[in-house]
Amino acid sequence: MPTTRRHFLKVSGLSGIALTTGLPELYAQATGPLAETDYDLIIVGATPGGIMAAVSASRLGKKSLILERTAYIGGLPANGLGATDIATRGATGGLFLEFVQRIKAYYVEKYGADSQQVTDCANGYHFEPSVAAKIFDSFLKDSPNATVLTMRQFDFEPENLTIEKNRIRGIRVMNRNTKKTETYQGRFFIDATYEGDLIAAAGVPFFLGREGKSEYNEVGAGRVYKYWAGPESEGSTFQGDNAVQSYNYRLCVTNDSKIRVKIQKPARYNREEYVSLINDVKTGTYTGVAMTKLTDDQKAEIQRKTKAGVSPDVPGMPKGIAWLTNMVKLPNGKNDGNNQHHAFISTDLPEENWPYPTSGWEWRDRFAQRLREYTEGLFYFAQNDPALPDWFRKECAEWGWAKDEYTDNGNFPRQLYVREGRRMKGKYVFKAQDAQPVKPGGRPPLHADSITASHYALDSHAVRKREAGKIHLDGFISYPSAVYTVPFRVIVPDSPLENLLAPVPASATHIGFSTLRMEPCWMALGQAAGTAAALCVQKSQSVHALSVPDLQKSLLQQKAILVYEKGLSASDPNFEANQLAALQGK
Repeated sequence: MPTTRRHFLKVSGLSGIALTTGLPELYAQATGPLAETDYDLIIVGATPGGIMAAVSASRLGKKSLILERTAYIGGLPANGLGATDIATRGATGGLFLEFVQRIKAYYVEKYGADSQQVTDCANGYHFEPSVAAKIFDSFLKDSPNATVLTMRQFDFEPENLTIEKNRIRGIRVMNRNTKKTETYQGRFFIDATYEGDLIAAAGVPFFLGREGKSEYNEVGAGRVYKYWAGPESEGSTFQGDNAVQSYNYRLCVTNDSKIRVKIQKPARYNREEYVSLINDVKTGTYTGVAMTKLTDDQKAEIQRKTKAGVSPDVPGMPKGIAWLTNMVKLPNGKNDGNNQHHAFISTDLPEENWPYPTSGWEWRDRFAQRLREYTEGLFYFAQNDPALPDWFRKECAEWGWAKDEYTDNGNFPRQLYVREGRRMKGKYVFKAQDAQPVKPGGRPPLHADSITASHYALDSHAVRKREAGKIHLDGFISYPSAVYTVPFRVIVPDSPLENLLAPVPASATHIGFSTLRMEPCWMALGQAAGTAAALCVQKSQSVHALSVPDLQKSLLQQKAILVYEKGLSASDPNFEANQLAALQGK
């Protein structure tokens, strides 16, 4: 097997991952193109899905190259998403489960099995951003056939791909340090970008925006206004549109004074963006269904407390910093701060991101900076604005950024949360019905070509900002699902191209994608894509001709879960046979 090529260099501009995680090596940035430019797999995007594609292919003896635009690897888990989004632990196995196990092992080794850090890591499902980066790096170090080049920008113009006879032959990227174009040849290509840039350049059809309910009869499709945990309400038309669900930053926040960094006023601060929060805080107005159940006596008491300048007591109302962010505890006094789904205004920034998926990097970078300043401004407003109640400002002032995370970026995440970009039109379009039981007490449809099981709610964030008279933000919805199977066809393009897979911008409706888009599922789809690509290269065949049973057999040997059965363990000697039998409904 070829040995891993590690590149040491002088750092200019953005720093490498080693500078913030204590790792001894840097990924290649400024040394120019590699002498060897021919690969079995070329993967665009060092997201978790991209990394797992490279790892699975490497373990099958195939040589892969990951091209990453930033100076860092790991995508969202390395940038604040430390509370793993999976509803049923054990539903997804393979490399994702190995990732979780490595997380726990890290905390056990560093702090001891009985430490608070191990307790707070929740068996490896909760972790600090810097730890996630280290674990992803450990996967790549253990993969001798995987090479990562950072600071390589792929622009989705067709001219940046060489396509001959329905096969992609080469890819051109810009080295962001040298500003020079580099070209690499590969036998197989994988789109692991959150945006779906590679499929766009390759001319693969894709979806944007929301389908209407009339298209697939999906729950929650189209324009919907819904109390959180409550019914759909007035204004819901269920019509499709071009709206893209909002993005935010997954923040690493702390109230531990020993590691807390004070949040500063951003250079471009617009107080008017946040003033609607004042009345919400004073009156306890929020978006939960409990608002519909307030009695006249409760409403009178809320008004009395508002006039008295004390905190109202509304059932289910966010309190203190929870008005701004929904937090989950992580090890070492840190928290994963996400958008607050009970609030009319939080860290999401709806509407303004709609052009993002199909815009170039210059526009995307401006939006990322705009979203950062909006987020910093929101926290600054909550902690300092005199129009807010004193008790509220004091509660919010206890919080800040964690000083040992993102030390070269003002302790702020480097990657914004692109929840949804382009969605490829694949051989199968995953829909809401694929994640919901076919009958009460039953399970969702079983896909014979399943490559992973997964489980999360049908969950979309808002697409529009606050509108007068509306009970919540348009499109901010959640509906229950059950553990489901994901067919191989969702990562296979509905295109003549023979050597392209898309595990991250997978084929789904807006509602279907709202559950597939969780990182555990993306890791599993990446593992399946890397495995499928390795098999195609080994057999010199098109992805359209790949034997799905052969792919499933390889995935099962890697301890992937193709269908979830409670109590069915990958350590069982009959694991593979039981999985295949369960997949056939036996």
